[in-house]
Amino acid sequence: MQLGDDIKVKPPRAGLLTRLRNSFLTGLIVIAPVGLTFWLIWSVIGWFDSWVLPFVPAAYRPDIWLLQRFGLDVDIRGIGVAFFFVFTILVGWLAKGFIGRSIIRWAEGLVQKTPVIRSIYGGLKQIAETILAQDQTSFEQACLIEYPRKGIWAIAFVSTTAKGEIASRAAEPMMSVFLPTTPNPTSGFLLFLPLSDIIMLDMTVEDAAKLVISAGLVYPASQLPKEVPEGATVVS
Repeated sequence: MQLGDDIKVKPPRAGLLTRLRNSFLTGLIVIAPVGLTFWLIWSVIGWFDSWVLPFVPAAYRPDIWLLQRFGLDVDIRGIGVAFFFVFTILVGWLAKGFIGRSIIRWAEGLVQKTPVIRSIYGGLKQIAETILAQDQTSFEQACLIEYPRKGIWAIAFVSTTAKGEIASRAAEPMMSVFLPTTPNPTSGFLLFLPLSDIIMLDMTVEDAAKLVISAGLVYPASQLPKEVPEGATVVS
């Protein structure tokens, strides 16, 4: 052993610009998600207002009342959202009554007699009933499937068991899964796969969605799977 071998060399201290840059990046990581969330909410509310307010009489708009009474030109966000919320509740309440149901049946019968409109209305109604149904969930479970070829795995969401003609013509039980794209999980592909080709995951649908949106950067909390397939190796 030579003299000085046991002396630890301290790393050079970061300069002022480096520390400022690191602090700026840390603050940006904290601020960016909050700022983007508020910006998105603010933009959506503004979009609702621009769509709903033209149908609201001027006498019922507080921003116009303030302008005419006190000369204050104030942009009050959320007025359209509030009117849309109240209007939707009123329509739902009327639709539950006998007169409301009769009007809806008459209107739907009129729409069904129109060749092009009936196809559009039927598709939109089915989508709305599927998404907004209170007794169903959008997706049942997250899963792994081999896509776009054998040996390459992708995260997908189980929609439901195949029904109707697809189930009757298949040689084995089939599942319908939705394969989302990254980083926009609202677009993707509808696939029908044999149940034996699907590996169910223990992670929640929300955790799987975060994994897809972040392009694999945000993983859920590590936990061992409840059932390990035969021949698989669990890495802790």
